Amino acid sequence: MTGYIIKRLIAMVVTLWFIITLTFFLMHSIPGSPFNEERNTSEAVQRNLEKFYHLDEPLYVQYGMYLKSVVTFDFGPSIKKSSQTVNEMLGRGFPVSFELGIVTLIVAVFSGIALGIIAALRHNGFIDYLAMTIAVLGISVPNFVLATLLIQQLAVNLAILPVATWSSPKHMILPTLALATGPMAIIARLTRSSMLEVLTQDYIKTAKAKGLSPVKIVFKHALRNALLPVVTVLGSLAASILTGTFVIEKIFAIPGMGKYFVESINTRDYPVIMGTTVFYSSILIIMLFLVDIAYGILDPRIKLHNKEAS
Repeated sequence: MTGYIIKRLIAMVVTLWFIITLTFFLMHSIPGSPFNEERNTSEAVQRNLEKFYHLDEPLYVQYGMYLKSVVTFDFGPSIKKSSQTVNEMLGRGFPVSFELGIVTLIVAVFSGIALGIIAALRHNGFIDYLAMTIAVLGISVPNFVLATLLIQQLAVNLAILPVATWSSPKHMILPTLALATGPMAIIARLTRSSMLEVLTQDYIKTAKAKGLSPVKIVFKHALRNALLPVVTVLGSLAASILTGTFVIEKIFAIPGMGKYFVESINTRDYPVIMGTTVFYSSILIIMLFLVDIAYGILDPRIKLHNKEAS
């Protein structure tokens, strides 16, 4: 297991380096400069600004300087908001985005698992069809479309929930619903299909023959194995939730990283784009690593395989 973890850590560093390199050169391949839109700024001032931000240096020099900033975790000042550093923006915006992402992930996981279990236990019944219909709709409707519908119905027409900002628990409901519906639907479908397969296994039949209660059979014997496919996709789902917050935060005027990231793309604020990309990429890579570890904990066969291989 130690050897596996070391290999994964090396792979994580290589993956992060590849993302940093790809993002850097793609961003700089766009023609022009972040200061081209400054109509009231003279060419001399623009050249001084480019010199201050090292944009007049050769590309390989800029790349080396940026790798150094990543290692020291100092992304420098924002180009468009020179009074703020990228680190300050991350420190101010990420806690809000993280809170929204964690709440969304918790809601999606627990509601999806519950919906999948109910659908599996009522297989081919009305509840099963209703649950899968909800799941299909959740997968089919994009979160930004769902966010608009939720705002229209619950905030504008019924006026039971606030529309935007992030100042109370009520403000979390609409963006959480918009973000959680899609992942919840995926988890529900996976849980249902996995539970249907597990419930036909011989050890489940043996448990039923021993007279164990349905609750104990489902939650003690069946659910652990049924959750393996769900754990497998948690990493990618977490990634989709975190990146999906960018658009949702913009729609609901949430002061998270999505606000800064979208604005930085529109204004070509290189330090903010790169800092946000590196920061989120690091988090997502770590989450995928933790999912692999959790998969090994849930499935003893993986731990046995690793011990034999080592």
